[in-house]
Amino acid sequence: MQGYNKGFLYFICAVSAMGGLLFGYDWVVIGGAKPFYELYFSISDSPLMQGVAMTTALIGCLAGAMVAGAAADKYGRKPLLMFSAVLFTVSAIGTGLFNDFTLFNIARFVGGVGIGVASALAPMYIAEVSPTEIRGRMVSLNQMTIVLGILGAQIVNMLLARDTSVAESQAWNVEWGWRWMFWAETLPAALFLVMSFFIPESPVFLRLKAAKDSQQKERDAGLRELFQSKYSRILLLGLVIAVFQQWCGTNVIFNYAQEIFVGAGFDVDGMFINIVITGIANVIFTIVALYTIEKWGRRTLILLGAGGLGLIYLILGTCYFFEVKGFVMVALVVAAISTYAMTLAPVTWTLLAEIFPNRIRGIAMATCTFALWVGCCTLTFSFPSMNAALGSSGSFWIYSAICICAFVFLFRNCPETKGKSLEELEKELIK
Repeated sequence: MQGYNKGFLYFICAVSAMGGLLFGYDWVVIGGAKPFYELYFSISDSPLMQGVAMTTALIGCLAGAMVAGAAADKYGRKPLLMFSAVLFTVSAIGTGLFNDFTLFNIARFVGGVGIGVASALAPMYIAEVSPTEIRGRMVSLNQMTIVLGILGAQIVNMLLARDTSVAESQAWNVEWGWRWMFWAETLPAALFLVMSFFIPESPVFLRLKAAKDSQQKERDAGLRELFQSKYSRILLLGLVIAVFQQWCGTNVIFNYAQEIFVGAGFDVDGMFINIVITGIANVIFTIVALYTIEKWGRRTLILLGAGGLGLIYLILGTCYFFEVKGFVMVALVVAAISTYAMTLAPVTWTLLAEIFPNRIRGIAMATCTFALWVGCCTLTFSFPSMNAALGSSGSFWIYSAICICAFVFLFRNCPETKGKSLEELEKELIK
């Protein structure tokens, strides 16, 4: 760490990681607001409109991720982070303000674009400003803020949702409760925007900009260069890691917590309590990841995650099959989230920020982030239909099989990046 101002380094990484906090909050807050805005907009009996409301932000994520890489390579990492902060702020205000369902979805789309930009840029920026020996821990800080955002949304939803058994409280939930769930994001979004003025530009981008004349052809090649044969191995690896982080199945617990916990025998109030419990476990084991990612390494953790989730989902599916209820189901769900939080959640972003060469990292991160959000969209769309056709048992058995297949692929193809500079990794991985 010699030659680095530790305090300033932690500051700029923490500011950048605020994009992750807003990512986590914006992504999960809709789950708690869902029962109430559906009644307000009269879509409780329309699965199609419910699906539109749940996935509009995800479509925005795809759009944000699609433009993030090229824009970051052209304009820099810092302006894109500031842009995402503006989008989060506008979305937080608009989503709670609008009384029209179409405008509501437009505001959700804007927030989704912010998520797509922040999810691609924040880990990349942190990797580029961090020294080798703590790079993994610093990038994992982004995942730490994501889970804090998730937990924050879960707590806000629980505190704002009044007793659903009382008619007056239910009326307040439908008229105002869901609005305040979205409005609560405004304060951290505005803080992120203000603080982003005080962080420097990424040194990697500054070097690329300084070498503009000699590098212009390479940087203009963009997506075309990324798909050259010499990058095919790491591009395939990055795409598989990105999609697997979603298709491992853990995120359906956040998006469809109501269905999962009700299916395990809990009422609505029990559902909110269990959601907060899973959020706390998410935070605790993300903290564990901050210490293990540099000690155990990225490869060990991602294999542990794939194998561990495969086993947990196999057991969880079996319990659903035999209609097990209560504490056992909560324990298995918490075990799944804890495993995910300690392994796949932070390691995915760390590996994606490390395995690509400097000159294509922007477009490569954007491509893999786009693939990640495609995975999230397809996961979100497919779960209700799959759950209806196969039941919760069949759904989690499928996720178990996906995890086992991913374990085999990653065992064969995932390198260890711990303790290696970005330049060393480029020489090792690009042959």
